[in-house]
Amino acid sequence: MRVGILTGGGDCPGLNPVIRGAVRVICNAGGEVYGLLEGWRGAIEGNYIELNSENTDDIIFKGGTILGSSRTNPYKNEAEDVPKVRETFERLGLDCLIAIGGDDTLGVANKLWNDYKLPVIGCPKTIDNDLSSTDVTFGFDTSINIVMEAVDRLRTTAESHRRIMVVETMGRHAGWIALFSGLATAADYTLVPEVPIEMDRMVEVLKKRRANGKMYGIIIVSEGAQFNEEEGVVTQDGEVDDFGHVKLGGIGETVAKMIEDRTGFETRHVTLGHLQRGGSPSAADRVLGTRCGVHAGWLALKHHFGYMVALRGTSIVPVALADAVGEMRALEKNFLEEAEVFLQ
Repeated sequence: MRVGILTGGGDCPGLNPVIRGAVRVICNAGGEVYGLLEGWRGAIEGNYIELNSENTDDIIFKGGTILGSSRTNPYKNEAEDVPKVRETFERLGLDCLIAIGGDDTLGVANKLWNDYKLPVIGCPKTIDNDLSSTDVTFGFDTSINIVMEAVDRLRTTAESHRRIMVVETMGRHAGWIALFSGLATAADYTLVPEVPIEMDRMVEVLKKRRANGKMYGIIIVSEGAQFNEEEGVVTQDGEVDDFGHVKLGGIGETVAKMIEDRTGFETRHVTLGHLQRGGSPSAADRVLGTRCGVHAGWLALKHHFGYMVALRGTSIVPVALADAVGEMRALEKNFLEEAEVFLQ
């Protein structure tokens, strides 16, 4: 069997363990594996490298992806690029393609399956943990640990200078990173896309804690948090990528200025940005990524196409790609209720 693998969208700790797991399954069965370079761009341009058990054996501890990635969308120029993807399939003699990515990357895979019955298998990836049909995505654990470590360091300087520190995390549509990081660091307030920002309440909490003797504060805000739907999200510029997404960023600075204006407390902001994607994956993400790769390889050998591997409880199970894409997984109500305990 000949299997292609690609990694698309933003890079993520745990991608290399997925590649390693899938390659080992296919090679153990006597198959061949081709890594398409830089996501769907490699599928369009036909750029690839050969993968085997030997050259992927020690990549489990490496962050990012050895295959490279991009936000290329074959359906942006459908008439020209989709046929090129199909040509690459034919030229390499691929029996299956394992697409590792988030909603956009897997959305392309789902379209190719629906439109042309191109044999694809999906593997969910995002540090944002906002993909439906799976309980947890690899990369999430590493990202919240990175935020936790950063806040632990910022806490000492905030306390020394009696400042409020506003930390902006990633999280375009869902506040998983912000909320879990907030709980892990005892943040004074956490702002997420699921709940409109209540400045009056946040200011009240900060003033109350200062009056009670806590002379500094930590605020964690997701990049997708907004004051209301009419105002929308804060963006860096008006440019959009191949999938129509604008570049978010700046809400942390906006919130910090508003806090300082309303309280008189010296306030600073820090945007962690791509730090949250970088570095070696945590043990949890190495194991989850490896398991996802192994199960994706097994699906390929079974010719179980049009499906995505997903974590349900402690088991990895196949779910239809159509059910896994197109709907973001927001924070569940129970997590928000638990966080409310610490906002009194």
